[in-house]
Amino acid sequence: MRSRLWTVRMRLTALYAALFIVTVTGLLVVVNMLLKRVLVDKVVVGLSKPVKHTVGPFPDTGPVSGAGKSYDPKLELLKQREAQAKAQDVGQSVLGYQWTVTWIAVVVLAVIAVAAGWWLAGRVLRPLQVITATARRLSLSNLDERIGLAGPLDELKELADTFDAMLERLERAAAGQRQFVANASHELRTPLAIQRAAIEIGLEHPSLDRIPETREQLLQANLRTEKLIDGLLMLAQGERGLDHREPVELDRVVAEITDHHRDLADAGGVALEVDLAPVTVSADPVLLARLVGNLVHNAIKHNHRGGRVLIRTSPVVGLLVRNTGPDVPADRVPELFEPFRRLHQPRTGTSEGVGLGLSIVAAIADAHDAKVSAAPNIGGGLTINVRVPALTPAQGHRPAAD
Repeated sequence: MRSRLWTVRMRLTALYAALFIVTVTGLLVVVNMLLKRVLVDKVVVGLSKPVKHTVGPFPDTGPVSGAGKSYDPKLELLKQREAQAKAQDVGQSVLGYQWTVTWIAVVVLAVIAVAAGWWLAGRVLRPLQVITATARRLSLSNLDERIGLAGPLDELKELADTFDAMLERLERAAAGQRQFVANASHELRTPLAIQRAAIEIGLEHPSLDRIPETREQLLQANLRTEKLIDGLLMLAQGERGLDHREPVELDRVVAEITDHHRDLADAGGVALEVDLAPVTVSADPVLLARLVGNLVHNAIKHNHRGGRVLIRTSPVVGLLVRNTGPDVPADRVPELFEPFRRLHQPRTGTSEGVGLGLSIVAAIADAHDAKVSAAPNIGGGLTINVRVPALTPAQGHRPAAD
């Protein structure tokens, strides 16, 4: 309950009032001390200072008569003491009055300081109230709303601008999520529709001649569904991050993946050129193998007969995959890393691909703190570079080759 009542505005008010009261009180106390010193040194001492009377060249030694006046040292001493007492009474009265006025002024100024501090804290915190009200109104349906705080470029303006930038990112993420769900639903609907049609039509009047065809359709649809689900799971795992890392020899992983894809390359008439320099990275071996496999598979698949694929590893460039193939517009390269995006075939393509290959590459690279860049080649094809931070020899030991 205390934390709810002791608000930021109340704390700021207390801080402003305390600073003001301490400063004013200190100033008034110093002024009063200086006034006391002046009264003691100038007024009291000056009024009570004895006055010397002399007649002739000799000092006063007793009652003296002269010029119609007589001088009595005892009487003069009594007068000096009376004057000193009156001066002290005047000084004490002045100081007492001054201290009374001082404390009254402190009380009045304390009330004013609290009121002014409350008003000032309210003005300072007004932009935060605007931000809070905007945040309370936000939902998935109005993420396009912005604070748009006007005023000088101070900390509150920077906070509002940061909040607006966050809202913009959330809006893009929500739009991307909705598009992703729509695309995934469409991709899943296609094989399910094929399976349903094969079951309803192919098995409505079963015959020995139609059973193999129906079986093949069902297997292809099932394979497409399996690849889609596998790709979605891998994409989710890459976006979630890494559970563990270990030293992995990137060049050996690339060599194994390349050997595994040689049959596919030979079937498509694509030549593989491999240039592998030793590179050791800190990575998840399963995810790293999937990244390399997707890049090599895409480079072979999106190629033409008689084309080639260059695969290179080095501590400087990391992993580089360059292929020949159809022209890729430079302005559409970023689309390749989005889920369910294909440039040279319909989005609902065959079972050989589901449009998640490069989006999985981007997710896995991001989980490894790697940078992915892509650029179209002159004459067709694409060059993709994945810069995975390499380990030094001291960080990752490479055993000697047999």
